[in-house]
Amino acid sequence: MSQPRIDARTVERLHRQAGAERWDVSHAAFAEALDTSLARAPGSRQRKPERYLASLHLEDLALSCACAAGHERAWEHFIHDYRPVLYRAADALAPGGAARDVADGLYAELYGLTERDGERRSLFRYFHGRSSLGTWLRAVLAQRYVDRVRANRKLDPLPEDEASIISSAPLALDPDESEYVALVQAALAAAIARLEPRERLRLASYYAQELTLAQTGRLLGEHEATVSRQLARTRLAIRESVEDELAGAGLTPEQVDRCFELASEDAGAMDLSQMVGAARKDPELDRST
Repeated sequence: MSQPRIDARTVERLHRQAGAERWDVSHAAFAEALDTSLARAPGSRQRKPERYLASLHLEDLALSCACAAGHERAWEHFIHDYRPVLYRAADALAPGGAARDVADGLYAELYGLTERDGERRSLFRYFHGRSSLGTWLRAVLAQRYVDRVRANRKLDPLPEDEASIISSAPLALDPDESEYVALVQAALAAAIARLEPRERLRLASYYAQELTLAQTGRLLGEHEATVSRQLARTRLAIRESVEDELAGAGLTPEQVDRCFELASEDAGAMDLSQMVGAARKDPELDRST
């Protein structure tokens, strides 16, 4: 291994200082996290490893290790303590709640729903403890939000002076793009129809009836962290199902991407309240709880 090695006594001391046993993080796993953090540190800090390691947010690093490994109690603790942090940061980025879906979308990446070579691909593997976990999460959220804004701007009409420059260029749009939205809508409806009843109920409760994670959990008898994780799994399964359906219809990968772009512009195509047959929201329930 090319990473700097940390002696066992130091690992033991930092493991104890981090309270890593609380989350069942092994000494080996914590040593790997420390090694990775040290390897990614600036050269000047690598030359003074003891001082660098002492500066780390060790408790946050231990928690991130456990969450990346899928530890249930660690994930529940993370949801409880850091969901408010993410929501406050999202509201600061876009008052009115426009960025909250970006915050919600981070959970799937953080939990690591996909695997590669048998290893969970959790976003937590990029947290090295140099800043607090809250600071790191706010930075990731801000970057994701900026990426989305930039992507959306690419779809905005050009100003007249810029549009005139390329007005003579041939359009690359498919003349039948209006059908793409219908294709996505049909594929999405089919994907939702194939879900288990409990999955549809969870989806309808959170997205169509706009219940909170906690309210949805009470309805289903699940912890809110479980609700969050299961919703992330369902979103990923639906996305993959829709992509397969569109590819099966003979669309190229570029056309599939264009389908999603067009569907995102046409909110009607994504009306979950119709697709999951959601009941009318109870007026006594408040999403802020």
